[in-house]
Amino acid sequence: MSGPDLGVCYYPEQWDEAVWADDAARMRALGLTWVRIAEFAWARIEPAPGRFDWGWLDRAVATLGGAGLKVILCTPTAAPPKWLVDLHPEILPVGPDGTVRKFGARRHYCFSSPRYREEAARITRAIAERYGRHPHVHAWQTDNEYGDHDTIHSYSPAAEAGFRSWLRARYGTIDALNRAWGTSFWSMSYGDFDQIDLPNNLVEEPSPTHRVDFLRYSSDQVRDFNRAQVRIIRALSPGRPVTHNFMNQNTDFDHFDLAEDLDVASWDVYPLGGLVHGRLPRADKMRFLRAGDPDQTSFNHDLYRAVGRGRVWVMEQQPGPVNWAVTNPAPLDGMVRFWTWLAFAHGCEMISYFRWRQAPFAQEQFHAALLHPDSSPDQAFDEVAEVVAEASAMPVLPPRERARVALVLDYPSRWVAQALPQGQGYNAAHVALDWYAAARRHGVEVDIIGQHSDLSGYGLILAPDLMVADAAFVARVRAAGAKILFGPRSGSKTVDVQTPEGLAPGPLRGLIDLRVTRVESLPDDHAETVLAGNLALPAHRWRETVETAADVLATFAGGYRAGAPALIGNDRARYLAALMPPEGLARVVTDALDWAGVPWLADLGDVRITRRGGVTFGFNYGPEPASVPAPEGVRFLIGGRALPPAGVAAWVSAAG
Repeated sequence: MSGPDLGVCYYPEQWDEAVWADDAARMRALGLTWVRIAEFAWARIEPAPGRFDWGWLDRAVATLGGAGLKVILCTPTAAPPKWLVDLHPEILPVGPDGTVRKFGARRHYCFSSPRYREEAARITRAIAERYGRHPHVHAWQTDNEYGDHDTIHSYSPAAEAGFRSWLRARYGTIDALNRAWGTSFWSMSYGDFDQIDLPNNLVEEPSPTHRVDFLRYSSDQVRDFNRAQVRIIRALSPGRPVTHNFMNQNTDFDHFDLAEDLDVASWDVYPLGGLVHGRLPRADKMRFLRAGDPDQTSFNHDLYRAVGRGRVWVMEQQPGPVNWAVTNPAPLDGMVRFWTWLAFAHGCEMISYFRWRQAPFAQEQFHAALLHPDSSPDQAFDEVAEVVAEASAMPVLPPRERARVALVLDYPSRWVAQALPQGQGYNAAHVALDWYAAARRHGVEVDIIGQHSDLSGYGLILAPDLMVADAAFVARVRAAGAKILFGPRSGSKTVDVQTPEGLAPGPLRGLIDLRVTRVESLPDDHAETVLAGNLALPAHRWRETVETAADVLATFAGGYRAGAPALIGNDRARYLAALMPPEGLARVVTDALDWAGVPWLADLGDVRITRRGGVTFGFNYGPEPASVPAPEGVRFLIGGRALPPAGVAAWVSAAG
């Protein structure tokens, strides 16, 4: 098959062993080549302390591999067994209200617990020793979905002790910490590191630096927990890639930092489950109820391709209705096929569906799968078969090429935004996705990059929410010769979460000469107007007062400080001093594309296109038929110029 490798998540411990061989044979007959197992199987692997039951897992690996499937074996540390919790209750996480989170679900552990670190390393070593060189084990997944159920931040005694040690290492002296945290405010000074509590259950908000340091500490704990498992696996299972399955828009830890230890990034794709709390207005959420946000899934594919340094898998692809969202609609017929080709178009090497057979018991009984609980095919089964059939027409495609446009996502800046939101209307994740969408709906490819990524080759860099920037970033922008468009709040805080010398945008003044002298957050139902030439563009939620010697490209209109700069620029950089809804942002971004010499298309509406190698893919998210902007004379590999709802097309030039 020249299209994507396909796989499935399978739970042999949940089914009678008599069905395993038939399941494996049906997987291969469908066209699947990968199978993920054992991420929640610790209690079955080790039913009592030190007593391992390997027989069932040996047979499962042999059965699946014998059918021609490549096994992704997981470390089972996302669900410690009851006997371990009873022996060591100190491993349990503690919520921000001080309540211990009990056994009975999953992810019930504290990353800071020394005892759990030891136990996680022990079970990882035991599994890797047994299966590390097994011919059917082709890859590894560490744990499962770090951050699910708000489990990155624990307020346990172990976390408090670890945080104090982390602060000692970071600051050296308590005086240095007091300066960084600004503890002269509200009489918050400390005399010793052991006096410092975790930033929860306070009368008012904590010092923002106190909170951000706790977020940094927590991120480091996840990285170190994962690193310990990766090192064990590498030593005992050389040559096999190691991944972790990340989640949609989770910013509780630095994914770039953690993924330095991985060979490939993967993520779990649930477009409908993520729609409810997304950025879209209510009317659009209803319009895309059964398809998902037209840009959110693609944003994450591009993000995790960057996190994985060019390599990305989908470990769990939504196959139908889920069970865990506020509402759980079914996708349009054809959406599982659609999402599969979307992932492939954005560079995913392997797409694995969750799950093979729907569970008839426990918490996820209503979560669809490829098969119903009685093993009859569900809708997704037929759509996977359609993908396999279509893949025969697909040429072998190279990895995704570098785009002309990049968008900077900086996790430490996101943490600062959490600590200093300055109003309920500011959501950094939604802001970044709006900027991404402004380019994507005009047919422009956008790479997602970190602040410390290589910038060479980009014509335009979008920095919608880079609150904490450093001089090294400025130097890399200069060296790359790229144009850059900054959003409001850029460079507004130092690494110590303080106002930079000379005011915002701090070190970014090395690219554009301005000072932000005032910021304001505004009610959602308050509208501002920005005048750009003869155009009146809408702005909302956030406005800044700027002093500048640079060119003023647009101004605020209306009664309050009419004529004040709203968009400032020079030949290298531009700064937007307001948030904008999509209709205003589209003009600012397309003007920036023109400025950078990046071509773009007329608004595609509900259609999105993306390119991989010589193939262009088109996708219709809307509930009405649409058409793709394919030139005359192209040859279609999938579909055609007319796209029904949930329609997919792929085409090459006539000579291709």
